[in-house]
Amino acid sequence: MTANTAVPIALAGLALLVAACGRAPAPGDSGAAAAAKAAEAARHPLTGEILRVEAERKVLIVRHDEIKGYMPAMTMEFLVSDGDLALARPGQRIRADLIPSKDGDFRLERIWPDDRTIEARSIATGALQLRQDTHTRGKNAYREVGEGAPDFTLYDQEGRVVQGSRFRGRRIMMNFIFTRCPVPTMCPAATAKMITVQRLAREAGVADLELVSITLDPAHDTPGVLREYASVRGIDTANFSFLTGPEGAIRDLLTQFGVITQFQGDILQHTLATLLIDPQGRIAHRTDGSQWEPQDFVRRMKSP
Repeated sequence: MTANTAVPIALAGLALLVAACGRAPAPGDSGAAAAAKAAEAARHPLTGEILRVEAERKVLIVRHDEIKGYMPAMTMEFLVSDGDLALARPGQRIRADLIPSKDGDFRLERIWPDDRTIEARSIATGALQLRQDTHTRGKNAYREVGEGAPDFTLYDQEGRVVQGSRFRGRRIMMNFIFTRCPVPTMCPAATAKMITVQRLAREAGVADLELVSITLDPAHDTPGVLREYASVRGIDTANFSFLTGPEGAIRDLLTQFGVITQFQGDILQHTLATLLIDPQGRIAHRTDGSQWEPQDFVRRMKSP
C-alpha cells in the first residue's frame, strides 16, 4: 500500500465497517440521547490527593480541591471501580470526574494522574513530540510496511508511563481496540485472537514477543478501565500491554498507522489494523480488517 492509496483504502474499509461497529439511532432513541447528555452534565471535574484506600468498601478517601460553583475543598470518600481501586495509592495526585448519585453517595470515574505530576508531564512531552512528528511528515504521515514505527509515550493498564522505545529489541504485535466495543466480531474478537497469539507463540518458543493494544477511545479508557478489562478476561499481562493517553497522541498514532475512527453520536466507528513490528522497530507485516489468523502471525515471528 502506498501513501497515496492508504487513505482511500482506509475510508473504504470504514464504509464497510460502519454497519458492524454500531447501529444508527432509531426514532425512539431521542430519550436515550437526552439521558446521556444529562448524565454528562452531572459530572464535575475534580483534582485532589488520595489519602487512603479502603479496598473492602471499594472506597478512596480523597482530599480534593475546590470545585468551582459546586463544592468547596474538603476531604471525602468516593466509590470507584475495581480497576481504579487496584491502581490507587495514598499520596497520589489525581484528576477525575465526580458523579453524585441519588442515594447521596459520590463516585469517581475517568481517573488519571493529575496534570502536575511527573508522569503526566512526561506523557504531555511525548504527545507534543508525536504531534510534531505527524505534522512534519504531513501527507506522508502514514507509515508503510518496511518503515520504522513511530515512537510514543502512553500509560499502560498499571498506570505506568510506557515509551515505545521500551520494546526495542523485541517483536511487537500491535492492534487497536476500545473496551466498550459492543460488536463480538470487532474488538472482542481482536482481543481473543491476540490472546491466542500469546499462547501459540509461547508454545512455538517465541520468547521475545510483546503484545500491545492501543485504545481507540481514550476519553473513556483510562488506565483503571484497561486494568479491569484485562482482569475480567483473565489476560496474562506479563507481555501484553493495554495503552492509553491523551486524545491528541492517540489521534496522531492512528494517523501514522492508518486507522480511521469517527464518532456518530455516541457510536465509535472504526477500521481495524493489526501489525507486526520487528526488533529493529520496523513495520514487518500488516493486515487490515478482522479476517486474520493467529497462526499466520506466529509463523512470521518464527521466520528469520
